[in-house]
Amino acid sequence: MKKEGLPEKKGEKPYTYAQYLAWPEEERWELIDGAAYDVSAAPNRQHQEIVVAISAEIFQFLKSKPCRVYTAPFDVRLAEEQDREDDEIYTVVQPDISVFCREDVLDDRGAKGAPDLVIEVLSPHTSVKDQREKLELYERFGVKEYWIVDPQNHVVSVHSLARGEFAKPAIYGPEDTIECAILEGWFLDLGNILPIP
Repeated sequence: MKKEGLPEKKGEKPYTYAQYLAWPEEERWELIDGAAYDVSAAPNRQHQEIVVAISAEIFQFLKSKPCRVYTAPFDVRLAEEQDREDDEIYTVVQPDISVFCREDVLDDRGAKGAPDLVIEVLSPHTSVKDQREKLELYERFGVKEYWIVDPQNHVVSVHSLARGEFAKPAIYGPEDTIECAILEGWFLDLGNILPIP
C-alpha cells in the first residue's frame, strides 16, 4: 500500500536516508536511488523459514570467523562515496540476509557500504524488485555474490561479480549443493532449504 506523499517506484521525488530516519518505526521502507518502496507487508511463513534456515547455517559457520551475518530488518546504506552524510544518501535496503567481512562498514545503525554476500528470498510483494532493481543495485555497488532464492520455482540463482559485473547466473535446484565463493568452506545443501516440487 502506498503511503501518503511517498512514491512506490523510481522516477518520483528523491528521498534521502535522513528523511527515511524520520518515518514511523512500525513501517518498513527501502530507498533505491531516492525512490521509496514499501516493504511493510509481512513475508509468508515459507519465506521466513528459508531465511531462518540459511542464516542459521551461515551463523554457525561464521563462529570464530571475522565475517558477520544479519537478517532484515537491517539497514544497508549505499552511496557512491563512503563519507556521505545522511542527507546525501539516497539508497538504503534491507536484504533478507547480508554477510559482511569488513568491520569498517558496520556501525550501530547497520552498515554503510556493500555486503560481501546478499541473499534475497522472493515473495510476491518483492519479486520483481529483487530480480531487477536490486540486481542492478548490488552489481553497481560491488556486492561480490548475490543469491536469489525462488521458493515457488524451487531454484536458486547465484550471481557472482567478475570485473565489476555480474556474470551469467549459476542456477541450482533442490538436488544441488552450493559452494559459496565468498565464505570459503561453506556449502549449502538445497535439499534442506527448498521445498521439493
